[in-house]
Amino acid sequence: MFLLMLGAAVLLGCAAASPKPRCCMKPGVSGAFTGFTDKSIYQVDSVWTNDQSQQIKLSELRGRPQVVAMFFANCQFACPIIVNDMKRLEDALAPGLRAHVGFTLVSFDARRDTPAALAEYRRLHQLSLGRWLLLQGQPDDVLELAALLGIKFKPQANGQFVHSNVITLLNSQGEIVHQQTGLNQDIGEIVHLLQQLKSEKQEPAN
Repeated sequence: MFLLMLGAAVLLGCAAASPKPRCCMKPGVSGAFTGFTDKSIYQVDSVWTNDQSQQIKLSELRGRPQVVAMFFANCQFACPIIVNDMKRLEDALAPGLRAHVGFTLVSFDARRDTPAALAEYRRLHQLSLGRWLLLQGQPDDVLELAALLGIKFKPQANGQFVHSNVITLLNSQGEIVHQQTGLNQDIGEIVHLLQQLKSEKQEPAN
């Protein structure tokens, strides 16, 4: 079972309790996970809904690196900064590389972040439909994914969440390559790693 928990996650205001994942890996379901290693988060069997009201599994993201963060649309402080950090990263990529990288936002807020709410968030933040994916899911699936990404979060009475501020880089197979913790961080390392991933993919097979 693959489970990466960050011990040094940055929280907003107070420490959040670690979510308990419903499960982690579900191998052997109709052969759907052929080709994934035991470190790939794409092995989870959860079904998510995007801001176009389409249902997908994470395994459908296979094939290109993904820059992933968890957020919620009503966030008043950290999430807009996380999204801006991801947009800075997107802008820093050469056009040829940018076209082969996905950017995925997954909501903590299973109740309020409906497909319509996420579509409005996309519009307000001018997130490209071709590169950016906004997802919402069932509460248990959100807990499971947060645990796999090492992200801690906790809902508050005022409708906000305290949460880790983490941007995760996945390779084309859904394995964690790098995690950046904090806000307004230097994006240079992720850019360098994405360039390496592209070079590795282009290397001819022996």
